[in-house]
Amino acid sequence: MMPEINSSASTDMLREAREAPQVVARLLASNADLCRDLGERLRAAPPPFAVTCARGSSDNAATFAKYLLEIHSGLVTASVGPSVTSVYEARPRMREALFLAVSQSGRSPDILNLAQAGRNDGALTVALVNDTSSPLAATCEVVLPLHAGPEKSVAATKSFIAALAASLQLVAHWSQDSDLLAALESLPDVLEKAAALDWSAALPLLARADNLFVVGRGVGFAMAQETALKLKETSGIHAEAMSAAELMHGPWALAGGHFPVLVLSQRDETLSGVSDLVTKLSDQKVPVIVAGAAEGPAAVTLPSVDGIHPFIAPIALIQSFYPLVNAIAQGRGHNPDAPPRLRKVTETV
Repeated sequence: MMPEINSSASTDMLREAREAPQVVARLLASNADLCRDLGERLRAAPPPFAVTCARGSSDNAATFAKYLLEIHSGLVTASVGPSVTSVYEARPRMREALFLAVSQSGRSPDILNLAQAGRNDGALTVALVNDTSSPLAATCEVVLPLHAGPEKSVAATKSFIAALAASLQLVAHWSQDSDLLAALESLPDVLEKAAALDWSAALPLLARADNLFVVGRGVGFAMAQETALKLKETSGIHAEAMSAAELMHGPWALAGGHFPVLVLSQRDETLSGVSDLVTKLSDQKVPVIVAGAAEGPAAVTLPSVDGIHPFIAPIALIQSFYPLVNAIAQGRGHNPDAPPRLRKVTETV
C-alpha cells in the first residue's frame, strides 16, 4: 500500500522542503538592497547578453533565470558548459556580459573555472550561492546569498526554490516592474499555500511508473527539469523533462498506458497549446496528470494556487511537488535523503 503524503515518514528532504517559504521570506528581505543596487547598475550599463553556469538542480534554476531574462528583459541568455574552460581550456568571450553562476555549495572546480574566466574577460559575475564562504562567492564580483541554511538531504529542495526566488528578485528590481515586484512580495504566502496542497491523487500512478515524461513550457520548463531530476535521484524512475512544444516531434510515440505524462503549466501565453496537448495525449489513451492551469481530460488533476502571477506559478508547483516525490520514493522503498551513489556536494572538473 502506498503511503499518504501527509502520513509518510518524516525525512530531511520533506522537512527542508517545508522550510522553503521561510527561506524565501528571509532571502527577499535580506537581498532587497543588493538587488536594487545591482538592478541600477544593469540599467546604467545594460549587458549585451547573459551567461548561466550551473550543474544539477542549480542548472534547472538557471533555466528559469534564462527564461525570465529572455522573456521579460529581452536579453539573449546562454547556458555555457563549464567544461569548455575546465577541460577544453577554451576562453569564450564574455566581455560586458551578465554572468550568473548558481550553486548550493559553490565548490565545484568546473563552475569556479568558468566563473573566473568570465571575470577575467570583463563580465559582471554574479553568484547565487548558499555557502557565502565558498570559493565561488570569493570568485564572483557580486554575491546574492540564497539564505537557505544547512541542507542535509542530498536532494536539494529549499536551496533550489531559493535560487528561483533570487533570480526573480534580480529581474524584478532590474526591470522595476511594479506587478512583478508585488508578486514577489506575495511569494512566501503563495508557497505556504502550495505546500499545504494535497497531491496524493497522483501517488498511485507515479509510484508504479518506471518511465514517464514531465512536460512544461516557457518559465515552467525549469520545473519539468527539476521534477524529472527528483524522480530519478530519489525514486529510481526514468523521468525525462520535455518541452510541450517538443513532445509532439517524435517523443510522444513512447507514451502510453505504462508511460504516463505529468504536465506542469501556468496561466500565460503557453496555456492554450499545453491544454491542447493534454487533450491529444488523452485521446491516445495516455495517462496524463495535470498540475497548474492547463485543462483537458486528464487521468488526474492536481490542485494548485490560483490567481497568481505566471512567473511565480511554477515556483508554487515545485513546492507542491516535493512532498509528493518524498512519498513516491518511500512507496518504492527508497530513502530520498540518501540516493544510491550520490553525494550532497558533487565536484566535477
